[in-house]
Amino acid sequence: MDIKEYFARISYRGSYDKPDLATLTDVFQHHIRAVPFEDLSIHCGERIELDLEATYNKIVRKNRGGWCMENNHLLSWVLRTLGYDITLLGAKVYFPELNAYADEIDHLLIKVVLDDKSYIVDGGFGMAYQIWQPMELISGTDQPQTPGVFRFLEESGVWYLEKVKRKQWVPLSDSTSHNGDKKFVGGFYLFTLQPRDIEEFEACNADLQTAPDSLFVTKSFCSLQTADGVRLWWGGKLTEIKYNYKDNMDLVEIRILADEEIEKTLKRKFNITLDKKFVPINTSRLSMF
Repeated sequence: MDIKEYFARISYRGSYDKPDLATLTDVFQHHIRAVPFEDLSIHCGERIELDLEATYNKIVRKNRGGWCMENNHLLSWVLRTLGYDITLLGAKVYFPELNAYADEIDHLLIKVVLDDKSYIVDGGFGMAYQIWQPMELISGTDQPQTPGVFRFLEESGVWYLEKVKRKQWVPLSDSTSHNGDKKFVGGFYLFTLQPRDIEEFEACNADLQTAPDSLFVTKSFCSLQTADGVRLWWGGKLTEIKYNYKDNMDLVEIRILADEEIEKTLKRKFNITLDKKFVPINTSRLSMF
């Protein structure tokens, strides 16, 4: 594995000799704009392994994306290589339809300590909930970013990630969704600061790609952050969001894709070419958007 090869993959040309917050933010943003959050391997009959070299080959050399345990595992190697003090953490994702968090950890996070401050780096949540900058680990403080206003809340050692959602304008439906007064919403996860090893995610990694009711088994998807928003293929629809298109309003453009358009769209919009036969699935009632 070669850090310069990784930088070429994410089109990063900045400096990296000083492990500071500016460099961390720059590398992180290049990663989320180059590496999609996707589960396509499962629907190509491929098994996702928590092997760092396999993940490196998939994302860096095959120009693919991955889910949290791939994206953040690779990012942890990148940041450690650059000299950052990092720790892996485990989170439990919230599912609005079930009004519940996962029973066991099912999401991988990275904690970075810089100048006696702790930050959370998460390059593997994707969709419209993806953070764009490292978030300082401090409870109850608004942290504005381009996608919206994020914050952490801590209760008895358990941390929760929340976000303020803007109004959304959907031109084809000539409708606007309103969020009313400022309101933090879920759709995220909770976590503790207990250090984790990648081996602790093995059971989860296996279950999420085999369980009949797993979101990743029952839904094919792909999302990628852009310079001013996010695009995602989800549930048979291609959705492109431009953040803050107007004052406190996001522009949401949606197009239904025919099956024969999917792989061409993955190549054109997400720069992904699949090696094996792809069988898209869209049966889950759960959502992450």
